[in-house]
Amino acid sequence: MTQKVEMREAIRQALDEEMTRDENVFVLGEEVGLYNGPYKVTKGLLDKWGSKRIIDTPISENGFSGLAIGAALTGLRPVVEFMSWNFSFVATDQLISNACKMYYMSGGRFSVPIVFRGPNGAAAQVSSQHSHNVEAIYANLPGWIIISPSNAYDAKGLLKSAIRNDNPVLFLENELLYADVMEIPKEEYFVPIGKAKLVRAGKDVTLISHSRMIKLCIEVADDLAKEGVLAEVIDLRTIKPFDFTMLAESIRKTHRCVLVEEGHQFAGICAEIGFALSHHCFDDLDAPIQRVCQKETPMPYSKVLEKETLPTRERILDTVRAIL
Repeated sequence: MTQKVEMREAIRQALDEEMTRDENVFVLGEEVGLYNGPYKVTKGLLDKWGSKRIIDTPISENGFSGLAIGAALTGLRPVVEFMSWNFSFVATDQLISNACKMYYMSGGRFSVPIVFRGPNGAAAQVSSQHSHNVEAIYANLPGWIIISPSNAYDAKGLLKSAIRNDNPVLFLENELLYADVMEIPKEEYFVPIGKAKLVRAGKDVTLISHSRMIKLCIEVADDLAKEGVLAEVIDLRTIKPFDFTMLAESIRKTHRCVLVEEGHQFAGICAEIGFALSHHCFDDLDAPIQRVCQKETPMPYSKVLEKETLPTRERILDTVRAIL
C-alpha cells in the first residue's frame, strides 16, 4: 500500500512514528507547536503529544540547542528544529564544542543521540542571511553524521534512521522541496545512513549531487539523452559519511564526472568528493572531474541575481558537454 504525500508530511510522519515508538523522543524549536512549524512540518503534533514533547522555545538557538544536548546526554532523544540552518550559527558553540565532540571527549562514556533538522540553502528571495548551505562548514568537524534528502521517500526513511542513531545527526532539508509530492509506502520503512542512491543509470558521464540539485541533474540527464548522451545520476543522500564505493563504481563505468553542489565551490563538499575520486580513480578517468557550484558571493536578494549565483541547468549542461 502506498500514499501520495508532500515531503513535509513524510517528515512529520517520521517524527510521529518515532514518538509513538519511543517516549524518549521529543521535538523542540521555534514555532514547532502552536504555529504547527514555520513550514508546517510539525502540524498537529502538539495536539497529539502535548507541550511536554512538542516544545515551543524562545528565539534562543544557543539556549535550546544546549538544553537538547544535555537531554541527549541523559538518554533522551531530542529532535531540534532550526527555522533556518543559517540560525544554527548562533548555536555553533553548543554544536561544535559539545554535540559532535562529547563522545570522543568522554572516552566513549557519553553518546549524544540527537537530530538537528530544518531547511538548508536558498529558497526564493530570502537573501544572504537565510540562504547559506551549511554542509561544508559542519562536515569539516569529526563526529557528525550529515544527511540531505532530495525527496519524500528518502526524507522519511532517513529521518527515522537518524532518530534511532546514537550519534549526533545534522538533517538538512530544503524549503523548496517541502511541497514536492511523491508516493511512499504506508507501512514502516527505513533508508540506511551512508548509502547513496542510483537515481538514473547511464554510461557516458556521472552526475553526483544531493538535495534540491538532484532535480536539476535529472533535467540535465533528460536533455543529454536527446543528444544521445546517457548520464548516470547519483544522489548522495548522506554527505558524511558518503558512499565512496557507489561513486567509484560509477566512475569506472562512465569515465567522466561532474559534481553539482548548491553550496560554494571553495572548500565545498564537491571539493572533498572530487579529490577522493581523483585520488582513487585516476586511471579510470578520461577527463578531469568538474564542479558546478554556487558562485563565490553571498546570496543576493534580486531574483535575477539569485538565479545567476546558483547552479543552473545551462551551466551543468555546458560543463558536461565540455568534458565530453
